Amino acid sequence: MHVRMRTALTQEEVYGLVVADLERVETLLASYADSAVEPVSHIGRYVIDSGGKRVRPALLLLTARALGGVDDSTVRLAAVVELIHNATLVHDDVIDGSDTRRGAPSVNAAWGNSMTVLAGDWLYMQSFAAALEQRDFHVLDALIEITQKMVEGELIQLTHLGRAGVGEAELLDIAERKTAYLFSGCTLLPAIVSGQSPHTRDAMAGAGRNLGMSFQLVDDLLDLTSTQEAMGKPVARDLREGKVTLPVCYALGAELPGALEKVETVLADRDFGSVSALEILDIVEAADGVGRTRRLAADYAARAAAVLETLPPSIYRDALLQIPEFILNRRA
Repeated sequence: MHVRMRTALTQEEVYGLVVADLERVETLLASYADSAVEPVSHIGRYVIDSGGKRVRPALLLLTARALGGVDDSTVRLAAVVELIHNATLVHDDVIDGSDTRRGAPSVNAAWGNSMTVLAGDWLYMQSFAAALEQRDFHVLDALIEITQKMVEGELIQLTHLGRAGVGEAELLDIAERKTAYLFSGCTLLPAIVSGQSPHTRDAMAGAGRNLGMSFQLVDDLLDLTSTQEAMGKPVARDLREGKVTLPVCYALGAELPGALEKVETVLADRDFGSVSALEILDIVEAADGVGRTRRLAADYAARAAAVLETLPPSIYRDALLQIPEFILNRRA
């Protein structure tokens, strides 16, 4: 029996497989950001033009091609998930009081909180207006659930703001709601519109959710270990915003002398004046918080890969199988 060898692809080659599709997504995003109300249109264009890696649309398009192909509906849905993602970022920056996003002034820093909240609401509504063009209740059900989970995740996180005692299960629940559910949509929606069985839909949703969990855990690590130049945002921003992430949670669980006091000081001050970011990183590394978080991220990535491996052999399946590795090797 002939066994097809998997093709190893670079990140550039993976994106290259859907570059034409992504160009169509960009055109749609530009049209969706347009409004007769100038402040909305101005902010919408600013958000869309700020770019980002378009990870979620690329994942959706690769999944669609692996399941049969890309058409107008999948391009539209790729734009929808990016709109939802950007609307979430706009609201997050208001909640967190962030001044920068992707190395540029955040929307709230440029336009103020009131206009930013309303612009974020408008982006959400625009995403659902676009999704309605599908005339598919299964698609709408999925998007509504995803959006609800994301809002719930933000609300749960706010209840734990400034608390050093938040546990692993609670943090994983927040990560799943805030990040992983949108990733699950990127792999579920193509399965829905291509008419896959309920079993395949569930499996693909699970694969995306596991990719999202891995992505968020690596993001938590990068917040502590990366540089401001690489991330486009201040390092160790989470603690400054009052958020304990999983690596810090693991460090606190090790009960190292002085660890709790130092973390609580940063959470209370919302600054690294009395305690430096390097001191926190030293505590996390001493407790193997970085290693434990990375191993868990790798476990989630492996679960996703196990499902993606079952897709019909193609260059697009091979590309999807590279994504868990890309996530684990992220530097920004």
